[in-house]
Formats: sequence, C-alpha cells, structure tokens
Amino acid sequence: MDAMDQTSTDTRTEALEVLKVLTGRDDAVFHDGQFEAIAALVDYRRRALVVQRTGWGKSAVYFIATLLLRRQGAGPTLLVSPLLALMRDQVAAAERAGVRAVAINSANQHEWDDVRARLAADDVDILLVSPERLNNPRFRDEQLPDLVRRIGMLVVDEAHCISDWGHDFRPDYRRLAQLIRDLPAEVPVLATTATANERVVTDVAEQLGSASGQAPVLTIRGSLARKSLRLGVLSLSDSRDRLGWLLTHLDDLQGSGIIYALTVSTAEDTARLLREAGHTVRAYTGRTDPEEREQSERMLKNNELKALVATSALGMGFDKPDLGFVIHLGAPSSPVAYYQQVGRAGRATDNADVLLMPGREDKDIWSYFATSSMPDEDRASAVLGALDAKPLSTPALEARVNLRRTPLELLLKVLDVDGAVRRVSGGWVKTGEPWFYDRERYDRIAASREAEQQSMIAYERTADCRMQALQRDLDDETASPCGRCDNCTTAWYPSDVASSAAHTASAALDRVGIEIEPRAQWPTGADRLGVQAKGKIPVEERIETGRALARLTDLGWGVPLREIFAPGAVDAPASPSMLEACVRVLADWNWGERPAAIVQMPSRAHPQLIDSVARWLSERGRLPLLGTLSPIGNGPAGAPGGNSAFRLANVWDQFEIGPELAAGLAAYPGQPILLVDDRADSRWTVTVAGRLLRRNGVSAVLPFVLAAVG
Repeated sequence: MDAMDQTSTDTRTEALEVLKVLTGRDDAVFHDGQFEAIAALVDYRRRALVVQRTGWGKSAVYFIATLLLRRQGAGPTLLVSPLLALMRDQVAAAERAGVRAVAINSANQHEWDDVRARLAADDVDILLVSPERLNNPRFRDEQLPDLVRRIGMLVVDEAHCISDWGHDFRPDYRRLAQLIRDLPAEVPVLATTATANERVVTDVAEQLGSASGQAPVLTIRGSLARKSLRLGVLSLSDSRDRLGWLLTHLDDLQGSGIIYALTVSTAEDTARLLREAGHTVRAYTGRTDPEEREQSERMLKNNELKALVATSALGMGFDKPDLGFVIHLGAPSSPVAYYQQVGRAGRATDNADVLLMPGREDKDIWSYFATSSMPDEDRASAVLGALDAKPLSTPALEARVNLRRTPLELLLKVLDVDGAVRRVSGGWVKTGEPWFYDRERYDRIAASREAEQQSMIAYERTADCRMQALQRDLDDETASPCGRCDNCTTAWYPSDVASSAAHTASAALDRVGIEIEPRAQWPTGADRLGVQAKGKIPVEERIETGRALARLTDLGWGVPLREIFAPGAVDAPASPSMLEACVRVLADWNWGERPAAIVQMPSRAHPQLIDSVARWLSERGRLPLLGTLSPIGNGPAGAPGGNSAFRLANVWDQFEIGPELAAGLAAYPGQPILLVDDRADSRWTVTVAGRLLRRNGVSAVLPFVLAAVG
C-alpha cells in the first residue's frame, strides 16, 4: 500500500469514529460521496462542490472534516451561512457532534466580545457568519484579515445563492469569490447545496476556482429523489376553497408541518383564520419579531404546533427531521425553489405529504418579485451620481435618490460587489472604479426567471411523475418515477371542502377594515427637496388612525382591488358589493367622535371611483359631502413608488381648500372630518391633506381609503 492509500485508509478510520459519535450509532456508515468529500478536503486540500438532497448529510461532511483538520493543527473553519434559523440549527448540531461552533450575526451582538476572545484563544472550531457580515466595515477590516490568515477551511452553505441563476440569489454571496481567491492554496473550500441545476453547478464551480497547482474543483452530485415524500397538486377554484380545504383537513395531516404562503398578508390572515377555528398554528414571516420566530421554530420542533404558516422567510436550513407535511397556498415561482421548500419534510421519516394548491394570483405575485434583485440602470446611475469620496449614510442617500430603503440597500450591495461603491464606517462611498450596466446579463437572468415560471406551471399540469419532473428541472440524471405521487398512483388527498369550512373561509375573506397608522415624523432629508418641515409632526396637525377596506395583497377583497388598480384599468364607480363593504368598515370603526362630514381627495386616475365611494358613504352614513380638495395646478405629478422624502415632496403644497369647500367647512367648525381617497401607500397624501384641513379648523381628520398597499 503506497503512502497516499495509507493516508486515505487512516482518514477513513478516523472519520468513521467521528461519524459514530456524531450520529450516536456504532453501526453508522457513510452515504455515497460523504467520505470522498471529506478525504478531498482533509487529505488533498481540494475545493469541492457537494450537491445532494436535503437530509443526505452535508453538515456531517464539514463537521467531520473540521475536526480532522483541527487535529492536524489547522485553524478554525469559517462557515458562511445565509439565515439565522439555519445558524441556530448548525450551532446546535455542531455541539452534539463535539464541534465548538459560534456565530456572529445581527441577533447576538451581546456575544461578540466573547466570540472574539474565544477565537483569540483558539477555542473555536467553526465560526458561522452571514454573507452580509463579510462586508461589515469593522468585521471586514479588523477581524477578517486575521481570520483569513488562520483559517483552516472555508465552507459556503446554500451555495446556489452565489449564482445569478440560483433561485435565491443574494448579492452579498458574490463577494465570496474574491474571498476564495485571497485564500492560500492549501486551504480547502467546500460549497454545499441541495438545490442546483447544471447551470448553477457550473457557475458555482467556476467561482470556487482552483488555486495554482491544485486539481480542478471536485463536484460530488447525487440523486435528488426524496423517497419519503408523497407529492400532489390540488387545483381548487379560488381562495375560499383553498382555505376551506385547510379548515376541513388540516388535522387529518400526519404530525406537524409547514403551510407556505406567497405573501406576508396571506400568511398572517391564514394563521389567524386557522387559530380562530381552534388550530394551533403561528405565522412566520419577514415581519415577525426575531424572538417570536425563534420561539415558533422551537414550538414546531417540539410538536407544540400543528403548523407554521410561513413565507419563504422559513426556508433554507430549518431542521425538523420528522416534519410530516408541507402545504403550499400558491406556487413558488420555480420548481427549484419549490423543491427547496418541500425538502424540509420527511428527512428522517418514511412518509411525508407534500401538497401544492396553486392560485390564480400566483403569476401576479411572481411578476412583482421577478426582477427585485436586479439593478435598474437609471437608479444605479442616480446612486453613483449622488455619492463621492465622503461617506454618505443610507438615510441621507435616500434624500438624494428616489428609492425606498429596501431596494436602495439591495442596489448598493450589487454596486458594492461590482466594485463601484464601498461600505465604510459612516456610510457609503464611491470607489471611482468604472461601472457599466450589464444589460445582456440581466436580460439573460430575466429570461431564465420566465422559463422557471413556465416550468412551474408545467409541473402543476403534468401527468408524469411529479418527483421525476422536479429532478429533471434540477438536471438530475437519475430521475425516475417515484411510484408514490398522485400521478404515479391516484390522488392520495381528499378534495372535498366541508360546507361549514367554506362558510368560515368566506366570512374570513369577506372581512374588511385595515388600520392605517398616522405618520408622526417627517422623513429625513425632505427639507433638501423643498419641504419646509422636519422632525416630529405636531400633534395638532396629525391625522387620526384611519381605515382601508383591505390590503392589495389580501386574498379576499384584495382580488377585486388589484383589478381596479391594475395598470391600464379603466376608471369606474365601485361595485354595489364593494360600496356595502365600505359601509361595514365605517360601522365597525370605533372612533372617539363620529365625523360630522366628508371631504374627498382629487384624483386623475380614479375620479369616478373616489366620487362613488364618497357619495355612497355620505348617503348611507347621513354625512354631508362638503366637496373635494383642489389640486394646485395639475397637482402631484410623481409616479408611484419611491422613498418617503420624495413621496412627501411630490404632494407637499399641492392641494388647497377652494371657496366651495371652505364654505362647507365653515358650517362645521372644530368638528371631525372623514377624508376619502382611493388608496394609501406611503400615507403622505392623506398626511399632507389632513394637515391642511387641521390648519383650517378641523378638529380631527379620519382617512378612509379602499386599498392599503403593503
């Protein structure tokens, strides 16, 4: 036996002993490909990409490789992990394996000093960080260089995020390619994912690269078939029937599970409906408080909940091996994203049920999110034009470019990764490096997203094996019929909806009345745009808490509202049923003092709509309609969207009280007024109009709109 063979044999013996400790089983053996990956990292210091199904044991590879490398004197492993939930699970799993793991993230700032001390004392085997942490100025400039010098291995978890073509592309992941290039040649690199087609695999492998004199990137790819999953698609006519089905059959599903929704409001409304019907569920979204998220994860793992009703915020890395089911209210925009989410179920059980219930609104939601991660050329140019060598904070930058905080931060990340801007202490600076808009690249990505959407529709409609269809979409050459799904056998799920459940769902969807919180603070930087106001809005000039009929994203009244406000929709009076629903909102409104009269907002896009609502409320509520605020000149001219400062500047000093309205208000001095508008997005229109009315003697302004945006 030559030296190389002896090395591999010794490594296998040592690795197998660690595996037995990790699993708690004396009869533990490696899955196909696991030891090959470990040996490549430990014996040959290679760069490897592992593409294996959820539950295969990718974490075992880097836990065992870390321990073996540490025994050889290597430094700690740096593990880049995308989600806090995933980090929590990884730290817990590492502890069970005897691996000393710590994390640095936004949720544990109180532990950072202790983590740094432990790193300095070489008391850490794995340090977990988010990709965003790599560009934190203090971490990047003060800690990362020393860590790179000492690093024993780099692990990139959920590596499909590196790729433009991955279903969950994240700009911060792209800077990992530079980190990899800066690593010494002897430092092994492991990238792992369960959701990558051939295009993503090729892209990730290219970004992993190979150091001079190293062998090419080793790709270990196994079958993505999940034999425990029983897939199905149930097409029901509308939201009422989908919610009714859940009310009828949720308790029949085995164990506990996840109900995925496409929007935050759908998740929250569905969770409320199920709770009111006696089901133990919780909502889990990007709006959920971090502590509540952690508590909800723990409750689901302990089977204290029947389900979490979640958006994609509960995705990669959530680890409950015995999860019994995954239900989708509405389809994700690609089979790859769908496979990633259903992969949460049945990891350590023989059976788990997966049911997709697509909705008519799915395409509209896909369209909204399709290009959210891609920069717009004009906006990118505006950001670069506003920056110079002096740091500018994100809020200050908002006052110079008409972008909301979230898309602005995403654009800055893209420009940062491209080298055009840099995050420093105090904000952002322009590097001076040339930047050009890669239109061809973004057009290719957009075309890829569209193709993925069509593949998802094909999955819904296919008569072939559903698992096989998912495997094919991930370019899995081992794809074959599963023998379990509704196409391989027969529909394993009931399709009936109990009449009582349908009635309950209908009542929930017909629920009206969303609170509109009043603005209390003028936005930072608005004074730079001609707005003569800053700081807190005086109490005597504020509006009251208002009401909207519904959110645009709601499953119930959101559907007809989306049609009304769709681009190109023809203005028309509200339907009789919508008018009656508006009356119900007012009937349920527990205002401190009933409004004495109604004032309506002017509108270029929906004058008939607003007028019909104002007149109907006037008639049914026996409230005099005093008239309409008058636009100054042509009134506000800005387009929808944009950040608060620009939205406020667009409506500032754009309204006045004409003679007719002034005469009407004079008849009701010092009394409350109901202010009617079509929709509330930024809320600055009703805030400015309310301020004008308050300054003209109105005691309180209660805004009412048809649609709340967001």
